[in-house]
Amino acid sequence: MASIYDFSAKTLDGKTVSLSDFKGNAMLIVNTASKCGFTPQYAGLESLYEKLREKGLTILGFPCNQFGKQEPGNEEEIGAFCRINYGVSFPMFAKIDVNGPNTHPLYEFLKGEQPGLLGTKNIKWNFTKFLVDRNGKVVDRFAPMTKPEEIEKSIATVL
Repeated sequence: MASIYDFSAKTLDGKTVSLSDFKGNAMLIVNTASKCGFTPQYAGLESLYEKLREKGLTILGFPCNQFGKQEPGNEEEIGAFCRINYGVSFPMFAKIDVNGPNTHPLYEFLKGEQPGLLGTKNIKWNFTKFLVDRNGKVVDRFAPMTKPEEIEKSIATVL
């Protein structure tokens, strides 16, 4: 069976990063978009990151343009949008697919480990969140409408 640490992805600046770099930290992995009704969740994600990173939380953002074409920008535009509008300082990755034939392998793994409601595997929309404990186990999945501040207690259980 694969481990979360077996996967890697390109950052917004094109550097390949292995998730093994985050070994020992809890992770909140989120598919994001800049032009979505849930985009203001960037503020909540950044707030959680600032508050909990010293305790071992890493948030990883994965832009995705599969839902309503709500992430049309290139990597440079996405990075600038996140920094300027929400002060995002947590790691952001290059745009990926989270569903369909070109799904990033990390998301195939996440969906297999924590299926959605009634066992569905597809991601329903932007800002679906996966919580990974310090040992690399995917322990929970949160719906797009679940605000970051609403999952702080769940995050605390893995820190």
